[in-house]
Amino acid sequence: MDIKALTSHLSISPQIMVSDIKAIANAGFKAIICNRPDGEGPDQPNFEEIEKVANQFGIQAHYLPAETGKVRHEDGKAFGELLQTLPTPVLAFCRSGMRSTTMWALSQAGVMPIPQILEASLNVGFDLKTLDFSTNFFND
Repeated sequence: MDIKALTSHLSISPQIMVSDIKAIANAGFKAIICNRPDGEGPDQPNFEEIEKVANQFGIQAHYLPAETGKVRHEDGKAFGELLQTLPTPVLAFCRSGMRSTTMWALSQAGVMPIPQILEASLNVGFDLKTLDFSTNFFND
């Protein structure tokens, strides 16, 4: 696992495996958000498998998939709504961590200064300077 903290309450990771969940629980995570659609790659477990084991460790698991390269503003809004309700800390994952980081960045439009969002994203390895932050979900 390659877990990187975006904030004090949210970390991102590439694809996790069922066998990683015990270590995720031991690291203190209280919730998981899966941003990778089931069946995207032959190397990934289905979300249902992850959810079942996560629940056994007291971790809430949520499925919010997006196709690679096609994260929409609506995905960012839904991600932000989850972050407002889930116990923390939260681990969000997809194939590489990019979709999870993008959803978080979109969810923060209008909440955090854009330079701060871009810096946090860059610190975990993703350059989002071309991301369209024009939608502010919290003032809709």
